[in-house]
Amino acid sequence: MSTTDVSAEHRLLLAHVNAQRRHVLGILEGLDDEALRRPVLPSGWSCLGLLRHLALDDERFWFQAVLAGDPDAIAEVTGNPADAWQVGPETSADSVLALYREQAERTDVLLAGMSLDTPPAWWPDFFGGWRLDTAREVVLHVLTETATHAGHLDAARELIDGRTWLVLS
Repeated sequence: MSTTDVSAEHRLLLAHVNAQRRHVLGILEGLDDEALRRPVLPSGWSCLGLLRHLALDDERFWFQAVLAGDPDAIAEVTGNPADAWQVGPETSADSVLALYREQAERTDVLLAGMSLDTPPAWWPDFFGGWRLDTAREVVLHVLTETATHAGHLDAARELIDGRTWLVLS
């Protein structure tokens, strides 16, 4: 594959990741604090909890811990069993939104300087035999995860106030 092909693929993958991030943030626009915190499905997660999960368990975990091998991100994963889906009443909605945006920006900077063929710098043992072997596979995994959760947020938003992403766009 030529450098031009890799560069075009890199841009294409990041464009799709960013489109899903915009979808996630866009579907939440206009929801007040109560609506962002309200569990709408029997499992009990809230829109704000799902957003925090995306920030910590997807952007931070997959890119900073797994791909970059950042010791702080690894320590957070292995040393703190706190559930990323939980948002306490002392945590503002704005801070969770800012966390997601900050983690996405950190991911973009990291990926801008990395070949898609780069292997993970660290791999957690709790996955057993399952493994992603390149940055490309990690990006595709997070793209899928983010798109899936964007769909969950679409359903939650419709249950909260009847609005859907297609109408919001």
